[in-house]
Amino acid sequence: MDISGKVFVVTGAGNGIAREVTLQLLAQGARVAGVDLNEAALQQTAELANAGERFTRHTVNIVDRAQVAALPEAVKAEHGQVDGLINIAGVIQKFVKIIDLPYEEIEKVMNVNFWGTINTVKAFLPELTSRPAACIVNVSSMGAYAPVPGQAVYGASKAAVRLLTEALYAELLDTDVAVTSVFPGAIATDIAKNSGVAMGDPSAETSSFKMTSPQDAAAAIIRAIRTGAFRITIGNDARAMDRLSRLSPKLAARTIAKQMGSLLG
Repeated sequence: MDISGKVFVVTGAGNGIAREVTLQLLAQGARVAGVDLNEAALQQTAELANAGERFTRHTVNIVDRAQVAALPEAVKAEHGQVDGLINIAGVIQKFVKIIDLPYEEIEKVMNVNFWGTINTVKAFLPELTSRPAACIVNVSSMGAYAPVPGQAVYGASKAAVRLLTEALYAELLDTDVAVTSVFPGAIATDIAKNSGVAMGDPSAETSSFKMTSPQDAAAAIIRAIRTGAFRITIGNDARAMDRLSRLSPKLAARTIAKQMGSLLG
């Protein structure tokens, strides 16, 4: 899919990978409707982009179905069309075991990560299927196939996103909409802080693997948009655990449990 002149909706555009995706899309001639709950963060993205009317800000809670339902018309009013939906917004949970995780935290993670994705997909599908070329990119996680103790609900939410996205791919085979699943490993973003989560030593999550920069993660996502990739993994950790989890799911689970033990105290 060509990027120049196309219109993309990017959720979570106020920070992290989504901000970098936004900046790189704009640098390559696209138009972007940035969606985020944090109005100030969106303003910072706009200032960094310096793209004028090619970037518009939409302060929306993706959990709020009514707000999301109004988004397509708001974006079309600004840009005239929608060619791509890139779902990156997400939160992690507190680093605690299921037995200690409050139901409110479970609901928050599932609402943002899964229902937020469902809401935007449902809202934009009619417009996307009407375009001569379009894409849906949903960011899942390495945690969707490599279980992380202390992040069980986060992983479950991202596993749901994975299966949803793969089913969308199958349902849209006879259309002009490309569907891509993205599986990042450890990315150097502020997701913990933005999720209201205190992590212990963040380096424990990566073990011997180097964290991937948001810029590199964004570049990988944009390459996937260009090629219409079915799925991509981002980072050496994500690629290694993808292979190990296919070879031996039990060994993958035990390996990660040993690496992540320090975060659980």
